Amino acid sequence: MTRPPKPPARQGRVSLWRYLRLFRQDILSAQPARLYRAWMAEFRTPFFRSFLCNQPDLVDLVLKERPDDFPKSERIREGLTPLLGNSVFVTNGETWKRQRRIIDPAFEGGRLRDTFPAMSAAGHAAVERLAPLADGQPVEIEAQTSHAAADVIFRTLFSIPIEHRVAARVFGSFRAHQRTAPVVNLGALLPLPRWFPRFHRRRTRATARTIRSLITGLTAERMARIRAGTAPDDLATKIMTTADPRTGERFGTDEMVDQVAIFFLAGHETSASALAWALHLLALFPDWQDRVAEEAQTEIGAGDIDFATVGRLTVTRDVFREALRLYPPVPMMVRQAARPERFRDRIVPRGSQIVLSPWHLHRHERLWECPDEFDPGRFRTENGRACLRHAYTPFSAGPRVCPGAGFAMLEGALLLSMLVRAYRFEPVTGRPAMPVAHLTVRGRDGIWLRVTPRA
Repeated sequence: MTRPPKPPARQGRVSLWRYLRLFRQDILSAQPARLYRAWMAEFRTPFFRSFLCNQPDLVDLVLKERPDDFPKSERIREGLTPLLGNSVFVTNGETWKRQRRIIDPAFEGGRLRDTFPAMSAAGHAAVERLAPLADGQPVEIEAQTSHAAADVIFRTLFSIPIEHRVAARVFGSFRAHQRTAPVVNLGALLPLPRWFPRFHRRRTRATARTIRSLITGLTAERMARIRAGTAPDDLATKIMTTADPRTGERFGTDEMVDQVAIFFLAGHETSASALAWALHLLALFPDWQDRVAEEAQTEIGAGDIDFATVGRLTVTRDVFREALRLYPPVPMMVRQAARPERFRDRIVPRGSQIVLSPWHLHRHERLWECPDEFDPGRFRTENGRACLRHAYTPFSAGPRVCPGAGFAMLEGALLLSMLVRAYRFEPVTGRPAMPVAHLTVRGRDGIWLRVTPRA
């Protein structure tokens, strides 16, 4: 029986320093196999304690019932600060709440319809870019999905295609930044004072400066167009003209740069990862690929896809949802206990790290039926529907759920349908895609597929 690739779990106990070396290589294979069955696991270091929670009641407690008591871990922002600054992804408390009050209206249901034409145009461009490569030779598909996802972001956020000079430079710099940014920064491991230098790699700092400088230019230009009354009605304009309903404040240029950086990281990196794995899974399971292609031909035909049509792509949506289950782009989320707690009769000291792992939760052997198998039809079963409510968190959950979750699901179903309508995807013998996790879950050596036109 064909099974989707899964990294081998760590065997036995290891020392702290050995664990850190494994962690830097790949978050997933550094973890023990027991986490796929455990409701909770404790991990101790000389400097802090971590509790990984898989029990749905605990996950709901942290994310939905008492989110203010479990803010984002300050340790996580250590490695992200050069690029993300003080963005909504890393802030807490009143700062985060104010940022969400300004950002959320841009991603409400009605706005998704408004952004759809730009998203669809990016899909057509992705199909066209793949045409010269659709000759049956191996194609590294992650590079293609990265390009497509970046194009979606720039078209919907700033009304410019990826071919735009500044957009192309941001995209290139971001790929360079990914290669230099470490998974773990020294400040995430040691109790260093805030004034102590964090020793980010020189290349990491340089690429982050380049990206932020380019985004600053785009943001300042948009500010000027808003003042002149000539700005397009896209996501950037919506966010920059929305005032906090409580204070009347708007984002200034610096704070908008922080938010655009996380939109690009979250909206581009996670979508690229999910789409690449969805295509890989369809290559491994051609019967499901044929079902997606048939649905696309039935619902879309040879014409343009419209917003209402995407809602009828039920098979495609379930395939994309299953790809997010098996390969959640963000494999782990870390919160911090703001006060002493008791989880499953264990004392959780104040300041402990609370790790919520979509990777393990989505494959948990005591929750999901056949958790390591690819089965998009599972979401129509009683078990699948129950797990969707309590054991499915690719976009987090509760008040801190990703504001672009609906945007991402729309984008994923749209691009997947358009690509499979145009092309057939097949695995490449001898080049398996083994998942590894750094910033997101990607293929260790890329994801290689053969692409041919669909007759």
